[in-house]
Amino acid sequence: MNGKVTRRAHSVDEFIRALAAMNPTESELAAFSPYVPQPGDVIITPFAKCGTTMLQQMFHQLRTAAPMGGDMDFDDISRVVPWIEQGIGLDVDLNAAQRAEPRGFKSHLGYHDLPPGLRYVVALRDPVAAFMSFYHFMEGWFFEPGTITPEDFLPAWENGGPHGRNYASHLLSWWDRRADSDTLLMSYDGIVADKPAAIKALARFCGIPIDDRVLAMVEERTSRAFMLQHSDRFDDKMQRIRSEDHGGLPAGSQTAKVVAGTGSKASARQPVPAIVAEKIAAMWAEQIAPVTGHADFASLAAELEI
Repeated sequence: MNGKVTRRAHSVDEFIRALAAMNPTESELAAFSPYVPQPGDVIITPFAKCGTTMLQQMFHQLRTAAPMGGDMDFDDISRVVPWIEQGIGLDVDLNAAQRAEPRGFKSHLGYHDLPPGLRYVVALRDPVAAFMSFYHFMEGWFFEPGTITPEDFLPAWENGGPHGRNYASHLLSWWDRRADSDTLLMSYDGIVADKPAAIKALARFCGIPIDDRVLAMVEERTSRAFMLQHSDRFDDKMQRIRSEDHGGLPAGSQTAKVVAGTGSKASARQPVPAIVAEKIAAMWAEQIAPVTGHADFASLAAELEI
């Protein structure tokens, strides 16, 4: 069944095979209707673990505020703000009518991998934080806890998967467009630090009217407390089910993207190994600093309004 595995990975090679087991079958490919862009579509496309889920929720609550008072009637945020790259594997009709306008989609792609002429929302995040968040997200889902160290996992993250869509190429593709009217570029930490400013910026960018009542509603529904309370909507449910039914991974993985500061998976999170921080800093110095003129992420983020 498409290279189906029978356990969580215990090595990086097994992890890569477990990801490959999620690939669509020939029959799924034959039946799939690719995304057909429409003018005005909004693509929410940070790199993995850089604020995508929070921005999906922010966008969806904004666009449903007027017609529905905000919408939480979904089982997975990627059901209502569909994931372009994974639509085929999740049996989601990317071209179906959405619950409100404008249409919105999730992605993790850089600018050159997406259709032109749309509206793009991107949050950038410190690469060390993004890497460690991705590592812990996969730990206990695709690989068994304690079997792969962050040091061993880092090359798989740096390579960016089979298409080479790594952190540096993603960031640089959007950095080039930071002054373009079709791109809203923010920092993850900036959004968290000033949520009202981020909500207003997103509403303005998407052409969605906003007043104090809507602002308060969206701010509350994108808070950590609210998203924790409704964590079953933000836990990659569709992907997790596919990983179990199609990929053969064990049931019951903890895939929540919003975790409490203490308890459960959060308490087991290890600090950043020094060698990981050093290698990511070297990647920045070699690939990103010469293009952006910024020696580190903090300097780059300071150039953004949010």
